[in-house]
Amino acid sequence: MKKYAMETAVGIFVAIGLLCVGYLTVKLGNVAFFEGDQYRISARFNSVSGLRVGGPVTMFGIEIGRVDRLGMDQKSQQAVVEMLIRKDVQIFEDAIASIRTEGLIGDKYVSIDPGGLGDPLKPGDWIIQTQSAVDVADLISKYAFGDVKKEEPAKP
Repeated sequence: MKKYAMETAVGIFVAIGLLCVGYLTVKLGNVAFFEGDQYRISARFNSVSGLRVGGPVTMFGIEIGRVDRLGMDQKSQQAVVEMLIRKDVQIFEDAIASIRTEGLIGDKYVSIDPGGLGDPLKPGDWIIQTQSAVDVADLISKYAFGDVKKEEPAKP
């Protein structure tokens, strides 16, 4: 009888451990099974170099969503970024989306200036005003090879 009690206790312990590992995987991986508490908006950029699916979307430095999908629009010759945004966050028609870098050579993320004029964006709407990321390597190469012009201070 003791043998079966020990096997049952070990089985329950292993099952609870697997449930905990599954929960942590979903929570730490930012996996969303349902879009019920989020809505989808999109934006077109000239370049999304370095941006990844799952990257953060921020407003005022606070994470409000995630990059859900990256694609291309062949007609406009631009990259398309689809984002999932929390339902409690309002973004207006005059919002500006820009791709920024964390630190000097950190990961890329989407930063949104929410605007304030017009109607709030609805699920499936587009952010019209965008700014692509500044390529630090390109700036360094321009400076190193003399393509950047120094501006002289204005003389009184």
